[in-house]
Amino acid sequence: MAKKSLGQNFLFDPSILTRIIEAAGIMPDDTVVEIGPGPGRLTLMLAKIVRRVVAIELDRALYGRLNDEIVSTGNVELILGDAIKYNYTALGPFKVVANIPYYITTPLIFKLIEARSNLISMTLTIQKEVAERIVASPGTKDYGVLSLAVQYYTEPQIKFIIPASAFRPTPKVDSAAIHMFIRKSPKVIVADEALFFKVIRAGFSQRRKTLSNALKPLVKDIRDVLTDMGIDPMRRAETLSMEEFAKLADTLQRIG
Repeated sequence: MAKKSLGQNFLFDPSILTRIIEAAGIMPDDTVVEIGPGPGRLTLMLAKIVRRVVAIELDRALYGRLNDEIVSTGNVELILGDAIKYNYTALGPFKVVANIPYYITTPLIFKLIEARSNLISMTLTIQKEVAERIVASPGTKDYGVLSLAVQYYTEPQIKFIIPASAFRPTPKVDSAAIHMFIRKSPKVIVADEALFFKVIRAGFSQRRKTLSNALKPLVKDIRDVLTDMGIDPMRRAETLSMEEFAKLADTLQRIG
C-alpha cells in the first residue's frame, strides 16, 4: 500500500514505462540509477536492458518485497536509504531513470547535479507544473530561478505528459516525463558562479519589482549600472535571458 507521507504514487502501465525508458536513451552498457523503485515494475524492465541498475528505496517494507523479486536478476543493486543523502559520485558514469515523489523533486535534481562529473542524464517523472518551470523561457510566467539553475547545468526537454489517472493512488495533478542531459560545460561562462546565482535569486525575490528595485540591496547605484549596460532598469527579472544575467553578474564582479 502506498504511503502518503512518502509521496508514493505508482505507475503500472507498461506502455508508459516503455515510453519513459525510450525517452532516457539507455544503452546495454549503462549504469542506471532508479530512485523510489516501489513495486519494481520499472526496475525489472531496466534490468533487462542495461548492465547495472542501482535502485534506492526509502520504504523498508517496499525494499523487503522488492528484494525478494530481484534476487534472480543478478544486475540490480537494491539500496535501502535516502536518495538525497546517497553518494552518487562513487558510481562512475551513470544515468538516472525514475518516477520520483513530488516533494523531493527540486532538492533531488540539485543533489544529482552535484554529481555531474559522472552524471550523463536524468529522465524523471515529475509534477507537470514543475517540468514546465524547468524548461521555461524568458518572458513567460513559469520562468524563474529553477529554470535558470537547471538550464545552466542541463539541456531539459519535456518528452510527454502523463495523466494523473495513470498512477495509483491517483494524484491531484498530471505529471511529465522530462529528460535532462548534463552539459559538458555550463550554458554561460561567468567569473563568479556564486555571485551569478545571487543576482538571479535577488532579481526574482519579488517578481513584481523592477530590476532596479530588486537588485538595490546588492548595489546602491544599480540603476546606473543597468543603464550603462544597456539594460532598462524598469525591466523585471523574468524578461532577462541567462546571458544577460551572466553579463550583469560579471559587471558587478568587476566593479566590486
